[in-house]
Amino acid sequence: MNPCDLPLLNSLSAPAVHPDALHCVVSVTRPDFASDAYTGQLWRVPMAGAGQPRRLTRGFRDTMPKYSPDGASLGFLRAGAGEPPQLFVLGAGSGEPVRVTDAKLGVSWFSFSPDGQQVVFSARVPEEGRYGTVKGVPAAAEDPRLITTLKYRMNGTGYTGDKPTQVFLLDLPNLDAEPYVEPRGRAAAGPEARPDSGGVPAARQLTTAPADHLQPVFSADGTRILYTREQDDTTLVSDVYSITTDGTGLRKLTNPGGRTPLSVSDPVESTNGAWLFYLGQELAESGTDFVARNTALYAAPTADPAAVRRLTDPEHTDLAEGTVLAHRGAEALVFNRHRGTGELLSVDPRGGVQTLVSGPRVVTAAGSADGTVVVSYTDTGTAGDLAVVEEGGLRSVTDFSAALREKCPVSAPVEETHSSADGYPVHGWLALPDGPGPHPVLLNIHGGPFAQYGWGYFDETRIYTRAGYAVLMCNPRGSAGYGQEHGRAIKGAMGTHDLADVLAYVDGALAAHPELDSSRLGIMGGSYGGYLTAWTIAHDHRFTAAVVERGFLDPLSFVGSADIGWFFSAGYTGTDHAGVLAQSPMACVESVRTPTFVVHSEDDLRCPVEQAQRYYTALKLRGVPTQMLLFPGENHELSRSGTPWHRRQRFEHLLDWWARWLPTAQNPAPDEARKTEAAPV
Repeated sequence: MNPCDLPLLNSLSAPAVHPDALHCVVSVTRPDFASDAYTGQLWRVPMAGAGQPRRLTRGFRDTMPKYSPDGASLGFLRAGAGEPPQLFVLGAGSGEPVRVTDAKLGVSWFSFSPDGQQVVFSARVPEEGRYGTVKGVPAAAEDPRLITTLKYRMNGTGYTGDKPTQVFLLDLPNLDAEPYVEPRGRAAAGPEARPDSGGVPAARQLTTAPADHLQPVFSADGTRILYTREQDDTTLVSDVYSITTDGTGLRKLTNPGGRTPLSVSDPVESTNGAWLFYLGQELAESGTDFVARNTALYAAPTADPAAVRRLTDPEHTDLAEGTVLAHRGAEALVFNRHRGTGELLSVDPRGGVQTLVSGPRVVTAAGSADGTVVVSYTDTGTAGDLAVVEEGGLRSVTDFSAALREKCPVSAPVEETHSSADGYPVHGWLALPDGPGPHPVLLNIHGGPFAQYGWGYFDETRIYTRAGYAVLMCNPRGSAGYGQEHGRAIKGAMGTHDLADVLAYVDGALAAHPELDSSRLGIMGGSYGGYLTAWTIAHDHRFTAAVVERGFLDPLSFVGSADIGWFFSAGYTGTDHAGVLAQSPMACVESVRTPTFVVHSEDDLRCPVEQAQRYYTALKLRGVPTQMLLFPGENHELSRSGTPWHRRQRFEHLLDWWARWLPTAQNPAPDEARKTEAAPV
């Protein structure tokens, strides 16, 4: 795969399964260089084996399809070029979709009522005078912001206190009615004129508290609306609330007294209305002990929410990667991170767990109707496709990655385990380029740190193997997918077990594979991966060159500058000044002599750009060969969801860096590349 092939990476939404279970609808989006944006439409996919998928809509970016429970309506979010997404509804007989919202900053979520006559949705509500609410007042001319809270910014969103997410309810219009035409001329003044302007139906705002109200859904009987909201400004604790459809009757349904506080998400009632499900992460008594706390599924009788029980064991099961889906009456579908895979589980309210999908793939989303389950997934050969879950396994119903595989054929990475210095098993993968070797090696370290490499399609690996590099990816202690003890092993001890594990994985792979060139090693990583890269090159000098991207590089300054700094640094490195310095890459930067490429985004609020600027300057002052690449207008998610051209340019610069320090035949050094270009054909 080359950087120019990014538009071949199709991403799929959760499938909206029609109640008759004969077809589903999915959103397929991709990076588009022409518009420098992500474009995509809805596709109708038959599931009974008859017919081929066909494009259903033609919008610029159509996402998040959902069927009403009766199948009469299909809702989805549509965004125009440079415009925020709004909710559109399409009748069962297809035709033209009808726009039903006009949220100033766009709609982020919606859900149908059980009878299909109403929709609840969430949207940010801007403070008057900000974000274009007053014509002619640009951002630089707005009033100052008075900050009194710890939580006031979020990466990718910016300031949050002046645009909280609120819950709205609207009655759906008659999709079969004749379209309204604005009267003109004499008709506009005559008795036939209508008082309305032909705009979208009016929505009723149901919540007003100065906090984010997230993931609103209807109760099974349609009389109440469930959503989540954080408790206060000093902890990570959040709750499920419910209100009636007129916005009254507020009830808190979670975190009863005497229990360990939870951060909760994804509330949903079972389809039979008997149970309330939600995801929860225990936070200890402090309300902020989030480090490697696996997410579990909780259930309570709707008649007695305080009688809650935990259905999955957080020590060995981690449901952090997905939402809860009501399924088959009183069961829930959830997604489990396990040793690099993304499993789909079905859980009943008494704790019975059935694994529906496992194996070398990552299930990213699912939909269900009439007992049929459809999943979106990725594996080593597909960036995103759909499959029906059957007793014998998965039956694929799309092949949206055919063009990707045809143009960019690759072999699957090799799964391996190598022992750390203390005998601890370190699990990971080796991806090899074509040819016999010896191949230069890139150790790529994931972010998080409570995240995992796995079996999903990874553009980073494909780009580097295409350029002639062997790529090592492992999940050292601190990673997700191997239990809480594995993840919490580096709490207060960053740069200890994790450093030993990644170096041992390099040693083990080199010993097992003579086709790897032990004299030409590179190391790279982003976010926490940037941290461990910077920490490694200060303590081990075997690497020819390094890339430190969007790094967590100084835990001390991170506390006051990052959106999560008020709790993240304390959670991982502690609060003792000497102890924090003992885990800080900035505190040992004088030991670095490895040539280092520092990459960062200017609008990164998760790891603020000062982390990169100070690290780069320290290297420069010490004479270490270094460069810094800064991306305007991008945030912490550049490599995953940045603008297509910036993502392409990022890869091109990274390949240029590796060509300088670890050239290959496919990615030659600059002088060799020029000779090749100048050679006669």
